[in-house]
Amino acid sequence: MSTILARSTPRGRGALGIVRLSGPDALSLTSRIIEGPLEVEARRTTLHNLRDPHRQETIDQALVTFFRAPHSLTGEDVVEISCHGSPVVLRRIVDLTLSFGARLAGPGEFTLRALSNGKLNLAQAEAIRDLISSQTEAAAQQAVRQLKGELAAALAPLKKKLVDVIVLLESALEFVEDDLPAPQGEDIERTLDLLRGGIEKLASSYRAGHLLQDGISVAIVGSPNVGKSSLFNKILERERAIVTDVPGTTRDTLCEPVDIGGVPVLLTDTAGLRETANGIESLGIERTHRAMNDADLVVVVLDGSVQLTPGDLTILDSTQNTRRIVVRNKCDRSSFRMSGDEAWEQSSINVSALNGTGLDNLKTAILSSFDLTTLDSESLLVTNARHHDLLRQAQTELRSSQGLMQDHVSEELVLVPLHNALRFLGEITGETTTEHILSQIFATFCIGK
Repeated sequence: MSTILARSTPRGRGALGIVRLSGPDALSLTSRIIEGPLEVEARRTTLHNLRDPHRQETIDQALVTFFRAPHSLTGEDVVEISCHGSPVVLRRIVDLTLSFGARLAGPGEFTLRALSNGKLNLAQAEAIRDLISSQTEAAAQQAVRQLKGELAAALAPLKKKLVDVIVLLESALEFVEDDLPAPQGEDIERTLDLLRGGIEKLASSYRAGHLLQDGISVAIVGSPNVGKSSLFNKILERERAIVTDVPGTTRDTLCEPVDIGGVPVLLTDTAGLRETANGIESLGIERTHRAMNDADLVVVVLDGSVQLTPGDLTILDSTQNTRRIVVRNKCDRSSFRMSGDEAWEQSSINVSALNGTGLDNLKTAILSSFDLTTLDSESLLVTNARHHDLLRQAQTELRSSQGLMQDHVSEELVLVPLHNALRFLGEITGETTTEHILSQIFATFCIGK
């Protein structure tokens, strides 16, 4: 097994930078760039001068921590060198160590070695990636739950029940000449129903889970000067978009991430929709239409203090078959008109982008559009598309097995989909995952993790 190394801190300058080595030669390679003898104890940090033996000059002072196998994150000997976060210094440490025989780690290779050495399962490995890429506190909490092994723990009793059914049918196939007794067959069907229910509970949580991880895209649209940019700024709680009284000020789409109730939302401010001969404004309006088509949710903003214009009616008509929220802005003005009898008016939200009135109602409506208002941080959510797909495939196999039992076919045929279901559940935690799939998964990791 080769010894790998990589930077474990982001590129750029910082107070600290970390170079991590893992493998049988991690300690000996480190000793070659240490000034004087390397005296380290496992799990203790010591201060050393780093030295370039070729130029006979000191590179930096660094803290060196040694983790002896198997008590390390990868299960191998691991050394972490914590030096000053200069890109020049870090590059020199990496280049020197490579010249002595180390190999640059591939994406996620440290975590892959941890998986290979039984330090974590595949679902936990993916949770490390999700934790690093999480955009909100709620998403980070879900990743930590999975990292702690909660998904594997939730799957364990389901897999045990499934194995029990398989063992029973295998035994019947081997030792029972006649068909299974009716009561025993009914017990198996009840168990399969329970299994399907347990898997459905996990799989159905993906609807909220993937939005928590991937986020929601929301486009704010409307006629010029209805207060789109003001509303955009109010939700962001900072002056991100330029706001003036001149119609057509916004000429391009402007995107910013924001945390709404723990859900990452990509909010897009757009150019006002109207007929125009201005070439630049027309390009902005084209981008508005693209943003509307790409968005998960469209927020249509109207000026509630004046009569609707033909342009407003056109926008309402063109968005009626999309997932949308209608917002009536400027409710702080004395000329603001209360909602009428139209269906869209009854469900519209009154806001003031000036003083923030109604903003909480709008945020709640955004989450309600995706059934996320009751997001429970205490519940385990499936956030990974691969996991969701495998759970659905396991459900399909269990359903197939039940159908075969009801048709009174032989146990041998009933067992085929049951074994498939067990394999799909095992793929979630990596027990039955092929090398090809593992390569695809770890290619999405960052180098150094």
